[in-house]
Amino acid sequence: MGFSIPRGVSVLESSGDLARHGADFFVKTAKNSVQRKGMFFVALSGGSTPRAMHRLLTQEPRRSNIPWDQTHVFWVDERCVPASDPASNFGAATRDFVDQAPIPPNQVHPMPGEMEPEAGALKYQDDLVHSFQLGEGMLPVFDLIFLGIGTDGHTASLFPGHRALKEGKRMVLAVKGGNPDVNRLTLTLPVINNAREIVFLASGKEKAPVVKAVLNETDETLPALRVKPHKGRLSWLMDKDAASEL
Repeated sequence: MGFSIPRGVSVLESSGDLARHGADFFVKTAKNSVQRKGMFFVALSGGSTPRAMHRLLTQEPRRSNIPWDQTHVFWVDERCVPASDPASNFGAATRDFVDQAPIPPNQVHPMPGEMEPEAGALKYQDDLVHSFQLGEGMLPVFDLIFLGIGTDGHTASLFPGHRALKEGKRMVLAVKGGNPDVNRLTLTLPVINNAREIVFLASGKEKAPVVKAVLNETDETLPALRVKPHKGRLSWLMDKDAASEL
């Protein structure tokens, strides 16, 4: 590798190691958050990369080390489809994680993908306001947000050139884009950048060029480059394939 690995970037040997490392990060952050303030608020991403990590959270020894009763699970983005649709991020997480975890049902907060997009965005924003007990003008502070990255540099459902990248007030937006080009709901950058911990997960050689571009900050149009926590910490977990051009 001809590029020095930046601080906050961990390169793992395999996708399996990536899943284990991510699951351990979840467990450690959950325990620390509950010890500090009595609750743990996490937002999960969809896609294939985090699925193995989600499954590990329901297996021992991690399962018994997670304070499930104090854990609230949200989603970073969602396609506007019912939970039963194979494209649903929540549907996949339900099969991999939610149904197997002893988490109180009222502490699982899926994005309402079955609703009309704008109505769904407003409903999820109301859920954030209620769950975080937000006052006027306040933003939620997630203890941990997991993000993925697309080959085009998108993260969450924030796509290159989309007006959503300029949103400064709304917490949740309805957007259309991506592959497939469908209606989606997404958290906005103000919410993401207000988190205490943000972790990008990247796996596979197809992600190597965009990982290099983001870490080198060579293309300011990449939405993933807009993820810069105000007070929190940004980390990257990737396998060797995703890091192969560093």
